[in-house]
Amino acid sequence: MLVGSPAITPNRWTVVGKSPLTGGWGDANCGGYWGPMLKAAGYDGVFLKGIADRPVYLFIEDGTAELRDAGDLWGVDALDTELQLRERYPKSQSAVIGTGAEKLSLMSGVVNDEGRIAARSGMGAVMGAKKLKAIVCRGTAALPMHDAARANEIRKRYIREMAGNPKVKYFTKYGTINHTASSAFGGDSPVRNWAGSGLEDFPSAEAISDDNMLAHEYKKYACWKCNIACGGHYRTDDAQFPVGKTHKPEYETSALWGNNLLNDNIHSIMKANDLCNRYGLDTISVGSVIGFAIDCFEQSLITRRDTDGIELKWGDAASIMALADKIGKREGIGDVLADGVMRASQKIAGSEALAVHIGGQEPPAHDPRYAPSWGMIYAADATPGRHTQMAAWVQENGGTIPGIDTPSVEKYTYTGKGGLNAHINNLGQAVFSAGVCMFAFTRVSFSEWTETIEAVSGVPTSVESLDEIGQRVAAIRQAFSLREGISPVNYHIPGRAYGDPPIEKGPLAGVVVDLDTLRREFYEARGWDPGSGVPNTETLERLGLGDIVADMEVVKPAVAAP
Repeated sequence: MLVGSPAITPNRWTVVGKSPLTGGWGDANCGGYWGPMLKAAGYDGVFLKGIADRPVYLFIEDGTAELRDAGDLWGVDALDTELQLRERYPKSQSAVIGTGAEKLSLMSGVVNDEGRIAARSGMGAVMGAKKLKAIVCRGTAALPMHDAARANEIRKRYIREMAGNPKVKYFTKYGTINHTASSAFGGDSPVRNWAGSGLEDFPSAEAISDDNMLAHEYKKYACWKCNIACGGHYRTDDAQFPVGKTHKPEYETSALWGNNLLNDNIHSIMKANDLCNRYGLDTISVGSVIGFAIDCFEQSLITRRDTDGIELKWGDAASIMALADKIGKREGIGDVLADGVMRASQKIAGSEALAVHIGGQEPPAHDPRYAPSWGMIYAADATPGRHTQMAAWVQENGGTIPGIDTPSVEKYTYTGKGGLNAHINNLGQAVFSAGVCMFAFTRVSFSEWTETIEAVSGVPTSVESLDEIGQRVAAIRQAFSLREGISPVNYHIPGRAYGDPPIEKGPLAGVVVDLDTLRREFYEARGWDPGSGVPNTETLERLGLGDIVADMEVVKPAVAAP
């Protein structure tokens, strides 16, 4: 609704489909310029079905859409594909897949802005399976709004408010790279495939964090009409890992290719970012599966015979990058790893305890033992292992949702958080569905969203109405997964990420996450069956979703708690 409008950060777009990675609801979200251009081309969304008999791309311009031949682009990396399409269609924007998605890697995403990726859930593989190389948009239409003058006035007011906020200024400077080291030392990020502690195992984390990473920025980057501008373009002339241009390696990339792999070579992390952008691969998942592979190698579950002669070592940037390239090409050991940790573990005997995934999705660089409500949402949401689903982890990390009155919480108190987790998650579901950024959600008063939605749509909007919309979104996503036979209560939960057994060193020593209590109370607060995660009939009918009651009656026996 707000994409292309005067809202704060009105640029987020989402790819939705059945996830080939998890088998249930799949979605992936991204910023940049493509979403607003789709609106300018005359469309709110694109629905795709079927499989082309040859590589194609969809060209959309001023209200018309046409499939065109992409034979000359098949096999071209994502960044070069985007550049070629921009030369072919000046003033256009493209959402494309790289060769990783063409080879159906379940870790692949959809790329725009030369390296912004809707990366999670394996949505790139869905496009690859359809032989759809790109969606190209070009148009000049203005977004219809109920009260454009009011919407613009609201934007100006909140931009002034944010300009005086020191937290916003700090985030504009660093973006997410400011806490790579502190997360390693404090226990937020995984270390050594989730089995280590930053203070003991990775004391050199500062080499890839804060000003050391910022030193390689040569130009700021902002998504369309974003006043925060947390991004940047980076380069390095390092002899071993040169990169002419890449987007800033964000925290998730730096932590999972750095802290998680004990790799303090900052140039290799920038190279990894560029490599994944070109292949169109999720840096979270690829960094995770490499950590899994090194762990397997260290414990002799695989040998150099299995790894095409690569000796995998913690902190060895050369072997890490060699393995990453093989994953992108699906060559040798790369073919074993290209579909993520769960499927790789199924092929490597004895590796299950080392396989950190939740329902098939590799979790991000935020440890459930550090903020338990993160661990709850990873294991309770229809898209498992997703840190961008809002919950009380915001408060557990000392943050707030500006403009929303929420109680303070004790991080390791597990009971009594269900209502807060559900409320914050509902608001996130609604606002993110409108097309704005999480970084604005936590940095501007919530009244920005209610006021702007009302100005753009003409529909009276309140915190309460957005909470109800979020309930509806969450229930539909959950019902889809359940219909497909995927229940969050049956997700694989990696013991080493939840304190089973508890780690013996570092700031998370002895922490065991009470997932059962958190998830049960979250479902109860939602009006879902706490044992199965199935939305109750009365909840669905109250939300106007009576048409899916019959589907839920069918799935209830299959997911009933033992």
